[in-house]
Amino acid sequence: MTDAHHPILFLSGAGLSPWIWKDVRAQVNADSAVGPRPSDCSGAPLAAYVELAVEAAPPGRFAIVAHSSGGVVGAEVARLVPDRVTGFLGIAAVIPAAGGSFVSAMPAPNRWAIATAMRLAGTRPPATAIRRGLGTGLSKDVVERIVAEFTPESLDLYRQKTGDHVWSGRRGFLVTTRDQQLSPGLQRRFAERLGGKWSQVIATGHLPMLQNPEATAAMIRGFLTA
Repeated sequence: MTDAHHPILFLSGAGLSPWIWKDVRAQVNADSAVGPRPSDCSGAPLAAYVELAVEAAPPGRFAIVAHSSGGVVGAEVARLVPDRVTGFLGIAAVIPAAGGSFVSAMPAPNRWAIATAMRLAGTRPPATAIRRGLGTGLSKDVVERIVAEFTPESLDLYRQKTGDHVWSGRRGFLVTTRDQQLSPGLQRRFAERLGGKWSQVIATGHLPMLQNPEATAAMIRGFLTA
């Protein structure tokens, strides 16, 4: 069982609803919350995502478990309330350099292609791209629910710069080795940037909390109680 001193703030990847964490939250068996997105994402700044995450966090001190673009939000939460953050676990999480953004964290030439595509077509990928990237290893019903409920995010979530990193507590990273969305090699680069000593791998696609919630919950417990 997770130590009672470690309530958790879960931060989801872009476009994904809080329900993706349902099974993991039940199995981690800790006081937890999922950071919400702004009700109107069309022009919301990165700061709006961060503010809502802090407001939703369990009272007192908490650990951050951040997935994908949630790593950008989590980095800012850790910077703004370092006295409350007991640890930071990235799960296939994007960790930009200090003063960088989600887009700038991507390798060239991908970052230029991503920035152009978002500017021209918005932040909701085509259904085929969602199925191919996020859907790896998931059942058809789950994939279709993700496609149907995918919520476009603000452009500023991806392109606004973060501040200097202020990490408090333990840091760790869980690499998804069958990921079609974020390559394991790039994830390891983000893990190095995060700088934690705890690192594990899980043989899933980009959404381990749905593909293998039991193993994901066990990894989270292991990180928090190590």
